[in-house]
Amino acid sequence: MDALRITEITGRALALPGDDIDTDRILPARFLRAITFEGMEAHVFVDDRAAATRAGHVHPFDEPVNQGASVLLVNRNFGCGSSREHAPQGLRRWGIRAIVGESYSEIFFGNSMMLGLACVTATHADLERLMAALAAHPGAAATVDLKAGTCSLAGLTVPVTMPGPARDALMTGAWDTTGLLKERYEDVNAAAARLPYVAGFR
Repeated sequence: MDALRITEITGRALALPGDDIDTDRILPARFLRAITFEGMEAHVFVDDRAAATRAGHVHPFDEPVNQGASVLLVNRNFGCGSSREHAPQGLRRWGIRAIVGESYSEIFFGNSMMLGLACVTATHADLERLMAALAAHPGAAATVDLKAGTCSLAGLTVPVTMPGPARDALMTGAWDTTGLLKERYEDVNAAAARLPYVAGFR
């Protein structure tokens, strides 16, 4: 159980400014044909990244200083659009462990929770301060402390929140239902043995 608990996430921060970044931008629909999530990280923001390159810019996910980042700073209504779970899967597999934003699509938030990807909320003013601090200190580490309800970066600490049940699920490890079953596999087998519609097929 202890291995499943998520109370603090520390790692390099990456800022992706902009409101209403939808799931089709995060992970374009043409990559949803795969039957597993393996390799999804290669397609995160692939169209936005290509457009930035054509325009002579570097997308934040391609900036050398951002490689290996695990804390993503975003703005309002992040993950809106379709309900595809490939979007948080791609982000998680790319390396993102926590997202600090103004607000999220409810479905994106739920899909992220199933992966242990913590999505905390901060005010618009505090997100601006965090992004400004990161711009002044590229590659700086950020710490999202779920217990304290804070995000710290380059000497700046701001309050962050998330719904109580979601916070508790991360901090207790209850977010990972498969992991909980594996940790108590003997109990699972014992319960299955008592069920005639399961035991009868052995």
